[in-house]
Amino acid sequence: MSTSKLAIFTALFAFACSRPGAEQQKKHEYAIVIHGGAGTILREEMSPEKEAAYKAALNAALDIGEKILRDGGSAMDAVEQTIRSLEDNPLFNAGKGAVFNHEGKNELDASFMDGVTRNAGAVGGVTIVKNPITLARAVMEQSPHVMLTGRGAEAFAIENGIDTVAPSYFFTQERWDALQRAIAVEKQKESGKPAKSNHKMGTVGCVVRDKQGNLAAGTSTGGMTNKRWNRLGDSPVIGAGTFADNNTCAISCTGHGEFFIRYVVAYDVAALMEYKNLSLEDAANTVVMDKLVKAGGEGGLIAVDKNGNVAMPFNSEGMYRGYSRPGERVVEIYK
Repeated sequence: MSTSKLAIFTALFAFACSRPGAEQQKKHEYAIVIHGGAGTILREEMSPEKEAAYKAALNAALDIGEKILRDGGSAMDAVEQTIRSLEDNPLFNAGKGAVFNHEGKNELDASFMDGVTRNAGAVGGVTIVKNPITLARAVMEQSPHVMLTGRGAEAFAIENGIDTVAPSYFFTQERWDALQRAIAVEKQKESGKPAKSNHKMGTVGCVVRDKQGNLAAGTSTGGMTNKRWNRLGDSPVIGAGTFADNNTCAISCTGHGEFFIRYVVAYDVAALMEYKNLSLEDAANTVVMDKLVKAGGEGGLIAVDKNGNVAMPFNSEGMYRGYSRPGERVVEIYK
């Protein structure tokens, strides 16, 4: 190659690398992203001790998933085990820390998706399953169905040896007190008195790219405080709260579920990447910071693409979130 041609080639290469989105071409060995819910998380209401507890819990969850990935484990195993740790932690609205419905019961939802095959499993309204994310994976792998709910899902759990517990296992005083406050606000509104509702949302989720380049996603939640009529949100709905496809990305959402269902948020991000060739960051921001905001929907999502790039946009006051890649760890709550 002549000196002049080499100079031209070098200049073109440098220009290409400087263009927006050039970072998207870099492949990370593995990546794991988690969230512990989004919503009204105010700095002035967060004590230093509580903030430290949340960050410690997020770091502990990342440690579990990252070890699996570092050792060459699968994206699906990393997602399941990471979410199980968040379900077992009463700080989060999933598993042990789930909120109460109007009748004073805990109804749990979860979903799981494999980016290799686009197989998926989900459960809704279960009351005795210790780790709903494990049951959601079992539905995907051991049944011909995608979604099971209520008593049928619980029967499937028992038949397949999934750990069950007494409903009292899920009780926490903080969530019970939150239900009483929500009921009081509801009564004030019914009586015509002004009432201020401190609307909080909580869910846990994990998305992963493993060393083999495979993606997986999972989401688990107790839903909304004071929910009625066996309400289901977006968390167990594939394409709304959870999505994974090796060709694009893996997504887990958290927020006001009705909006995430109507706007098919998780899949919308993947579709923008596939059909409009947007980067993960641009697609995620378009959906969360533009489409949802215009619709009045509050919340956020976590995402990882096929190259291990991550995105964690949210339009609420805060979102418990974090990610790990080789030599890199971020854990945050506020913007």
